[in-house]
Amino acid sequence: MPCPKITSSKLIQPGNVDDQLTEILRNGARALLAQAIEAEVADFLGKHADLKTRTATSALCATVTCRSAR
Repeated sequence: MPCPKITSSKLIQPGNVDDQLTEILRNGARALLAQAIEAEVADFLGKHADLKTRTATSALCATVTCRSAR
């Protein structure tokens, strides 16, 4: 029995989209992901807000500017 012929399709890479609908959907997906991540971070920080380091400073911080608290 002969092997079936394998065909392939060239995939469209992100940023190389010609139709506006796909771009709108991707932008919407990015916005939803950003909102979900922000909500998860806020929830995590809220649940662990009472954690302190040995020097009694906050162990968690939502911004990079708090690196000195480590």
